[in-house]
Amino acid sequence: MFNPCVPDDEEFVRTRPVRAATKKDMVQMTTKLDAFMGKMLNDMGAVASASLVLLGDKLGLYKALAAHGPLDSIKLAEHTGTSERYVREWLAAQAASGYIDYDEKTNQFLLNDEQKIVFADEDSPAYLTGAFYGLSSMFLDEPKITNAFRTGEGVGWGQHSECLFCGTEKFFRPGYLANLTADWIPSLEGVEDKLKAGAKVADVGCGHGVSTAVMAKAFPKSTFIGYDFHEPSVIRAREVAKETGVENVTFEVAAAKTFPGKDFDLVAFFDCLHDMGDPVGAATHVRNSLKADGTLLIVEPFAHDELAKNLNPVGRMYYSFSTMICTPASIAQEVGLALGAQAGEKRLREVTEAGGFTKFRRATETPFNLILEAKP
Repeated sequence: MFNPCVPDDEEFVRTRPVRAATKKDMVQMTTKLDAFMGKMLNDMGAVASASLVLLGDKLGLYKALAAHGPLDSIKLAEHTGTSERYVREWLAAQAASGYIDYDEKTNQFLLNDEQKIVFADEDSPAYLTGAFYGLSSMFLDEPKITNAFRTGEGVGWGQHSECLFCGTEKFFRPGYLANLTADWIPSLEGVEDKLKAGAKVADVGCGHGVSTAVMAKAFPKSTFIGYDFHEPSVIRAREVAKETGVENVTFEVAAAKTFPGKDFDLVAFFDCLHDMGDPVGAATHVRNSLKADGTLLIVEPFAHDELAKNLNPVGRMYYSFSTMICTPASIAQEVGLALGAQAGEKRLREVTEAGGFTKFRRATETPFNLILEAKP
């Protein structure tokens, strides 16, 4: 503001640093806002593309491109028995996402080697379409979680959309195929030799039984029992066993704290301990069900013990799934300890120790999993 008591040149000099700083702050804020808006645009594009990944998987579009590409929209529609106009738009969206490649000279589309591994090869350890089924369930079930936020109540596993169950099977299967018998079991003390000779194994919280079937196929002399409290998952697990062609496995409906059986050589929790309402009670029951030299195998989502170290792309994904699925599932149960999908090794050690285990170690790890061993 003009001050008649101060000469014009002195007023300008006095106020210039303030005006310059304010302008600089505005420029910095605009730059930061532009960068954040760019991030939001990228994220919204990724979210918008998620349903298109489901279309590509369900309609066989990715597999047709992988097998017959490069293709234009007409040929891809012919190979998949779909409408060309819809396929044309899907191809454009996928190319804009970088999920498929586009050759503007020929007006054809193809999957490069990396894209084939992620979208078209179900046996690849990097096959990711299953995650998108899980993501779709998060949107479908959002009203239930919104209500849970308001009431503090839980949302049980069986209350979710069916997309979650098939998505979980498709998402975890590649990792189990790639790592379970090749790396995780060999990392356990003396377990592989027992399984080769003939052991008794319980897979608790087995879901659709993919992990159980993988182990049963690799170790035909051992006997495997899969337990899950969700009856539709147990029914599907029996189908998976038939599809896999294994006969040394059975599946029963049972909870982690009360499953039947004694003298197990190995009990496994694959990506499920953090979902349980009473993980300490489950660990205690396992301890009482094991042989004196038995082993508890715990596979959990990779996490550091400190929140700050989990603020990364992997943690972002797991915390989101945990908010919408894992934590509500735990709260819905009898105790609701609600460990969450990013519990971390220290907290999981405390759970096993409270359950009566005296030995605990990290046997191995992947970028997405902690593989933990507990012994009586």
